[in-house]
Amino acid sequence: MSRRNPRIRHYAATPHGEVLVQRDVVRLVLHLPFDHVDLSAGVNRALDMYLSSVGQGSEILSEWCDVEGEDDLFPLDAQGWDFIRSELSPPQGERFLDDVPDERYVLRRMKKQFDRSVELSGGEGGLSGYGFFYWARLPWRTPQADEVSLVSFSWPTEYMEARGPGKMRAEIEQLAALLPYASGHAGLAFYSSTVWGPVMKDIHEEALRYPGMDVTHGQRALGTRVDGVHWLNFLGPEVLAQLGGAEALRSRLHAPTTTVTALEEERALVALGPEPEAGDLSQGDTLPAWRELARVLEPWLLPFPHYRSWQDCPPDTASRWWRRFLD
Repeated sequence: MSRRNPRIRHYAATPHGEVLVQRDVVRLVLHLPFDHVDLSAGVNRALDMYLSSVGQGSEILSEWCDVEGEDDLFPLDAQGWDFIRSELSPPQGERFLDDVPDERYVLRRMKKQFDRSVELSGGEGGLSGYGFFYWARLPWRTPQADEVSLVSFSWPTEYMEARGPGKMRAEIEQLAALLPYASGHAGLAFYSSTVWGPVMKDIHEEALRYPGMDVTHGQRALGTRVDGVHWLNFLGPEVLAQLGGAEALRSRLHAPTTTVTALEEERALVALGPEPEAGDLSQGDTLPAWRELARVLEPWLLPFPHYRSWQDCPPDTASRWWRRFLD
């Protein structure tokens, strides 16, 4: 690693002493406009590839979250893995919820807002930095507008530092190639035990200071739009076609460290340098390559959801972060 990025470690006091509650990681997020029946095989292959790279053990992945049981945590033992593999297995029965005769089952699915959900974490308090999250959208005959399935993989930044950003990028690309994403991204991110993002009141100043660090696990209602700008930006066929293809996109990006790589199935990868960067506005590091790509992609970026706010933060903090590369 040639660049020093911030080391984020936040602790909270408990009756048993201080525990880690937030940290920095490298995260890959993929937005998948398909139901679980179409994703099962690819997600299983991707999880197997991830596990073969990071290894297994309590210091890596040690617990799983049962979202059905009101977010109860259970040890990732043999029984836990049986549940995970069952949850990721191809669905049985009707293809669409519209055709399921059990109304109570359908109502339970609608209340949970997903078809399948798997959340794996490890280490004390689930903060090892390793993590896997999968959320499959409800399988309606006519899908809800813009609703996508999500999958994410996380690594502690120490993992990248030990192997180098080149090998980290290669692992990320191999995982992404297994899944039919509409868009996706990878880079530095804040990580907490809350899968949908950290408590922003504790880190909002750092989030604004380091614009290259993400704070979310992706967007559930994204459609074919793009979820911001990151170190690695995976563009699916629809967005890429509207941009005129990989060559046309390449001609519009002039930052010396930016590369555009055409991928199979009419996709492309835009890399903003050889390694992820956090930036640092306090030092005048505004990440100009990130800002250039944001201006090019602006018509396809997800607009700021006006209902979104960060509790116990100044009123405009969330919108300022959302548009940090555009304003």
